Amino acid sequence: MKRVIVYPGSFDPVTYGHLDIIKRALKICDQLIIAVSSNPTKKSLLSLRERILLLKETIKEMKDVRVEEFDGLLVDFLKRKGVRIIIRGLRAVSDFEYEFQMVLANRKLDEKTETIFMMPTEAYFYLSSSLVKELAGLGADISRYVPKFVEEKLKEKISHAKSQKKTF
Repeated sequence: MKRVIVYPGSFDPVTYGHLDIIKRALKICDQLIIAVSSNPTKKSLLSLRERILLLKETIKEMKDVRVEEFDGLLVDFLKRKGVRIIIRGLRAVSDFEYEFQMVLANRKLDEKTETIFMMPTEAYFYLSSSLVKELAGLGADISRYVPKFVEEKLKEKISHAKSQKKTF
């Protein structure tokens, strides 16, 4: 029986921290599904399509990883895929409260669902997509946080947003 794990998130944008979790998750499973949330309550800089394309480019050399979108409840997505295990990156104490709530909610919705937390490598312990977007918006060098093609896409989106006088 194949060990399949789902790694859910918004990935707005995908960072080296996400990539770290992806690579390490592949060491404990046979297949990894990266589930990109189309959560309309979150204000994303990148469209769902852009986030999926950037993730696919990021993982194109990896075997046994696929990227899929989902909306609605994660436990429903897991059931459709026949998967019981979620993997989540846990950076700091500030992440713990939210993640703990999600684990408890998912257990109430489906008691068969299990969540594994993986700590990122120390170099990415503080890294978040929000931080990357903020730094990029202020013109900082973000090359140590995201792949080059992600950096270029962010700069393009931010430049367009500024020209339209939109905030993100």
